[in-house]
Amino acid sequence: MAQPRTYYRPLSRLSSAHIASRSQRQLPRTFATEIVDAPRIPDKAPSTAPGPTTFSDRLNTGPSFSDFVGSDSSEALSPEDALELKTPHSTAQQRKSKPPQTRLPEWLKTPVPIGDNFKKIKQDLRGLNLHTVCEEARCPNISDCWGGSDKSAATATIMLMGDTCTRGCRFCSVKTAKAPPPLDPHEPEHTAEALGRWGLGYVVLTSVDRDDLADGGARHFAETIRKIKLKAPSMLVEALTGDYAGDLAMVRLVAESGLDVYAHNVETVEELTPYVRDRRAKFRQSLDVLRAAKEAKGGLITKTSIMLGLGETESQIYATLKELRKVDVDVVTFGQYMRPTKRHMKVEEYVTPEVFEMWRLRALEMGFLYCASGPLVRSSYKAGEAFIENVLKKRQSRSVDVGTQRRAKKMEEVVI
Repeated sequence: MAQPRTYYRPLSRLSSAHIASRSQRQLPRTFATEIVDAPRIPDKAPSTAPGPTTFSDRLNTGPSFSDFVGSDSSEALSPEDALELKTPHSTAQQRKSKPPQTRLPEWLKTPVPIGDNFKKIKQDLRGLNLHTVCEEARCPNISDCWGGSDKSAATATIMLMGDTCTRGCRFCSVKTAKAPPPLDPHEPEHTAEALGRWGLGYVVLTSVDRDDLADGGARHFAETIRKIKLKAPSMLVEALTGDYAGDLAMVRLVAESGLDVYAHNVETVEELTPYVRDRRAKFRQSLDVLRAAKEAKGGLITKTSIMLGLGETESQIYATLKELRKVDVDVVTFGQYMRPTKRHMKVEEYVTPEVFEMWRLRALEMGFLYCASGPLVRSSYKAGEAFIENVLKKRQSRSVDVGTQRRAKKMEEVVI
């Protein structure tokens, strides 16, 4: 008959109470271990062999439908989300029966951007690592501006200093970050080269806000304008800049770099500015930028843009126009706000073309040199650029005529 097995527990694992009770009994300590009963090994549960895997099991463990759809908030919205009104308008009967359905107004429908010219411009931009606000801000006019019969007839707004902004306005779809990548030192030369290829008569430059830079990127902006003017002296340049955190010296630096039109957008009325724009962007600060640009260079055209459909009132719009005239702004544009993603503000109202026409007439009555107003109008819009181009060319020809007359008069005085 087999003898029962014994197990030994090290003294280091004995409790202090157990050691004390042994010392009280004065047992002789002859071994370094203690004999204890063998631990009872629990019975193992009967193992159940897994059954054969079925097709339904593999299907349930696979990707779900949401994995294919994606949930990235930066993706383009569905038509229902993009057109959803913040305050839907509906009758009492509709509210009782079913929720209202927002439909895209006919005046906001635009064609899909296609065509050889569209592809050529995009290839030029990607080849030189350039960005456009047309793409980054998902402008609805991209098919109209890029789809001309040839590239010289097209309009593209070049966005300088990368595609990442340091500010997060609630209406803009441009990427944001606290520390964007460093500036590309070759960007001014590449931009001038691309525009030289197209042979444009009028070009619009804009940029992201770069609060991470000491000068806000003003020197980079000014250098790009100088490069363009060196390669194409007759090309008219419009610069749509930020506010440079209120540093008016940087505003004057850009205004004196050789540009023809200085644009800075107030975006909305003063009352809605804290809710629409980044907290660092202020309405009064934008007015100071436009005033400083006008004072920096005589005859410089200044321009701004206002979005409608954010909940502004008629009296607020009128007061905004009066403030703009006080700082001698020449051109103003009105356009419909359209929600780019779910992270951005909802549309409060779809303004009709008749209302846009009313504001165009009022702006002209108040003394603005030009006003482009319509649901699809944006701050850099082809029709407005054509008008401003004509105005600038007339000014240049008038100045040439005046100079010729002065020289002729001096010659007559010398002869006499």
